[in-house]
Amino acid sequence: MTTWIRPEPPAPVGWPPPDPAAGEFHRSLPGYVPTPVVDLPGLAAELGVGRVVVKDESARFDLGAFKYLGAAWATFRAVAERSGFTGGHNLADLRAHLARGASVTLVTATDGNHGRAVARTARLLGLPAAVFVPEVVPPVVITRITHEGADLTVVAGDYDTAVATASAAADANPHAILVQDTAWEGYERIPAWIVDGYGTLCVEMDAQLAALGTRADAALVPVGVGSLAQAVLLHYAGTGARVISVEPDTAACVLASMQSGALTSVATAGTVMNGLNCGTPSSIAWPYLKRGLAGAVAVTDEQDSDAMSLLAAGGLSIGPSGAASVAGARVLLAGDGADERRAALGLDRNSTIVCICTEGALE
Repeated sequence: MTTWIRPEPPAPVGWPPPDPAAGEFHRSLPGYVPTPVVDLPGLAAELGVGRVVVKDESARFDLGAFKYLGAAWATFRAVAERSGFTGGHNLADLRAHLARGASVTLVTATDGNHGRAVARTARLLGLPAAVFVPEVVPPVVITRITHEGADLTVVAGDYDTAVATASAAADANPHAILVQDTAWEGYERIPAWIVDGYGTLCVEMDAQLAALGTRADAALVPVGVGSLAQAVLLHYAGTGARVISVEPDTAACVLASMQSGALTSVATAGTVMNGLNCGTPSSIAWPYLKRGLAGAVAVTDEQDSDAMSLLAAGGLSIGPSGAASVAGARVLLAGDGADERRAALGLDRNSTIVCICTEGALE
């Protein structure tokens, strides 16, 4: 099965609110502006809902992806703590503090935009960065990371292997800080700060939808290890908005986990959605996904390519991982069985659907 829908509406309670300091930090960054939302009325008609709105992360700073929100905030928190900086939430002030002699190296693994975001933050802080990537990462991704000045290593293996290699490298260097966007037992604080950073995207989205006279009834979120979906679930807890994950069918670890009811790892294969090519959900994301997701969808590369073409026809230059949310919306709400799935999710012709398009085009 390529879709899973929760039999009854989720009712999460007692979840912690996102850290508002992350938004303060982002607003202090040079060039910060909220990324736009764009109406897609043709897609709304196709899906039988009132409105489909895209959150276009291709305009996030000059990095073209949402990942910088989480990586920059978590790196700031981790480096400030390691170096004893207590001077507020400003990146330039932290750099001035580090220039007095702190020795820190940032280490991460990535299958796409997270590594570039960590490398950019390292460059802005005047720090070295070591980035590990799996062998299936496209050359354009490697070029973008190395252009940020990072020391890049290609790992023979998949994303999970790259993460294990980065973790071992960080453990071997007393000056290293591992800034990873997935969590496991014993490594949870920095991934939690990354989730807090992603909350800024949701705050922006609420204000933009309110200006349009609407609010989100459902949000479709591209998923690798699930950290962005965790942030969206935390933001919309208690509002009635349905949150639905979307993954490549070749790396559908969240779908498999939701279907089994337990955190599940899957073997991965190549996909154009390289930023989502992850085989194991984050350990801190999984409890939220398990309790809060209203649905999960897996899409093929062909369906993703069709979604990119649809977005391009609307003037949006969205990359493969970013277009997954639109592909997922079409799989879920169009075609055979769509009426039943729409009813199960409580959606109708008055509903507003938000598709979070997490990255711009790769070329």
